[in-house]
Amino acid sequence: MLENRIVNHSCVALAEMTHLMGALDPADKRTASVLKTLGRTIDDIPEHRLSAPSSRMFGEAGMLAGMVTRLCGQPHSIALLNDALLFLQAAATGCDLLTGNRRDFDFFDQIIPGTGVILY
Repeated sequence: MLENRIVNHSCVALAEMTHLMGALDPADKRTASVLKTLGRTIDDIPEHRLSAPSSRMFGEAGMLAGMVTRLCGQPHSIALLNDALLFLQAAATGCDLLTGNRRDFDFFDQIIPGTGVILY
């Protein structure tokens, strides 16, 4: 499916990957392999397919993540905020968002339905 589509990427996901690169323990024997895979993944992202959310989206993502926290009893987390930002960026750009994170994105889609989330 992905081979036949234009795939866009968010700077939010890029930041999550590079954060992991900085957080991994260099002494752990698995780190080198993970860093190599992350590096290849990042290098494969065409620059013209990488975009950043607007400042308005950042504000709206804070509200959306806050609503999910309050309505669903979710703990406050930066991961939830980042997911809300990805959700809103995809909606604003008319992109479908493919994710395995059913829990958070289902909540977002219930609050703002019809945004093109593909859950697997």
